[in-house]
Amino acid sequence: MNNLPGPIHNLVSWFDRLPGIGPKTSLRFVYFLLLRPKHELEQFAQALLDLKNKITVCSKCQTYTLKDPCEVCSDKKRDTSLLCIVAEPRDVQSIENTGEYNGKYFVLGGLINPIEGITPEELNFKELEKRLKENPEIKEIILAFNPDIQGETTTLHLSKILKQFPVKITRLARGLPVGSELEYADEITLSDAIKGRREV
Repeated sequence: MNNLPGPIHNLVSWFDRLPGIGPKTSLRFVYFLLLRPKHELEQFAQALLDLKNKITVCSKCQTYTLKDPCEVCSDKKRDTSLLCIVAEPRDVQSIENTGEYNGKYFVLGGLINPIEGITPEELNFKELEKRLKENPEIKEIILAFNPDIQGETTTLHLSKILKQFPVKITRLARGLPVGSELEYADEITLSDAIKGRREV
């Protein structure tokens, strides 16, 4: 790709930095953009600038928002006794899309992962403690993390912190997804499915 014109090479290298995007896909993006009219590219560039200029972090739940506090934290119709703790802001949207949850949220900003150098000090644990101290109406905390090593490590760390608060701690049910086959399920998924079995 060294023979590409400078502006194309430069943009390809920026797309390369996006997660899950390789050089070929980056080049495809750039060639697609070259075919777009100038006004569309200006709108695209403005949308990127708006991410930094208009988006802020909610001081209560730590998610991305246009205003502080965010819409969910400001909504008086939400159940203030429920607090769902998630790893990333995108997880809030995933849960909201179900339409099944009407409580509040708190975003940790990631999961503990010593291999990648992510320690508890880098996550929003102090802000979480502050939130719980300032909101004694919280009666149940739902831990909504991926069922992997990082999720389990973070759950263990959180359990120690949450012992000081009079709250019920729950986690998302886990088990076999619809359409899956038992022979292909790993032991952890199958174990969770057995433990979380329900009456028919």
